[in-house]
Amino acid sequence: LGGEEERDPHRPTVWVHAPSVGESLQACAVIEVLRERLPRVQVVFTYFSPSAVELAGRIPVEVSSYLPWDLRRTTTRVLEAIQPDLLMFTKTEVWPVLVDEARKRSIPVALVGGSVPPDASRLRQPTRTFLRATWKGLAVACAIADADADRLQSLGVSPGVICVTGDPAVDAVARRVATTDPTDAHLAPFHTDHRPTVIAGSTWQTDLERLLPAFERVRKEVREVRVVIAPHEPSGEAVTKLREHLERKSWSTRTLEEVELSASVSGADAIIIDRVGILADLYTIGHVAYIGGGFHRAGVHSVLEPAAARLPVIFGPRYKKSAAAVDLVSEGAAKVVSDAEELANSLVTWLEDTEKNRYAASRAFSYIQAQRGGERAHR
Repeated sequence: LGGEEERDPHRPTVWVHAPSVGESLQACAVIEVLRERLPRVQVVFTYFSPSAVELAGRIPVEVSSYLPWDLRRTTTRVLEAIQPDLLMFTKTEVWPVLVDEARKRSIPVALVGGSVPPDASRLRQPTRTFLRATWKGLAVACAIADADADRLQSLGVSPGVICVTGDPAVDAVARRVATTDPTDAHLAPFHTDHRPTVIAGSTWQTDLERLLPAFERVRKEVREVRVVIAPHEPSGEAVTKLREHLERKSWSTRTLEEVELSASVSGADAIIIDRVGILADLYTIGHVAYIGGGFHRAGVHSVLEPAAARLPVIFGPRYKKSAAAVDLVSEGAAKVVSDAEELANSLVTWLEDTEKNRYAASRAFSYIQAQRGGERAHR
């Protein structure tokens, strides 16, 4: 986690742990505001999932590093090295051993962007009992909504430390999309070759099993449609397998790297994203977004980025652990599909019917604007 020369013992230090991308987005907004309000603060950022690596590199911190499993030997060594004045978690990723070791050292522990879905496993036994002391150990708990605040209290968080601040991830996403540069190499070619475009983000194999048949029908009904597919894990093998399938079906394909090298998407019907970290940007060149995970046990991935980019959103049935996904459905900005036929119907409708697309896009963006303000969680 870096040497002593990277840390000033005379300045306040905050250690932020946000295991994956969703949690990292929440942390990013809070860190930026902390730096504005407390210019002398130094921040150590750690993550667990490889998916967070690229985002972690863009967060303005003194030290950014991978943190392995929540093991006492590891957490003890890291705490001794960092000696933070505050330990901060996001969402519900509160690691019990790390919290316990922080409390032994009288280090306050905060949770921002706290979210507890009604069907969360942590609400059930034996997890509920096992983690009760961990939740009780929080010095500050910032929930994204009243219902989450109530559930946090039921888990053991002291009522006096709970406040409702909104979702800081919304602020981070809105800022990211608003500052996207259309002249960047991965975006510029799309702006000079306009076609109806579907962005399929964070797709698993279970998504592709519905998406690929749906795309076959869509391209028969929507003239010059283009699809942009971003696998959840864009390994060389995954990209090659997807490309071979599409080309067997007579799609003209390119990888994003090839698009950047040629500075053109002319003639390409399907673009396969072969790296992580730029999906949020790509939503800005789309007309409709499909978000993966809704047919996977992991559940739907983040729907905030396409909503911030003013796109109607489609996903599978496993979405209720995402408060934003639930809200977008109720707002008329998102559709839930159960099979390839429903998916194709939704895609065709939002690609062909300008008024319906405009309405859903407006509802999506209005939702993002209404949810902003989570960055106040530093107070």
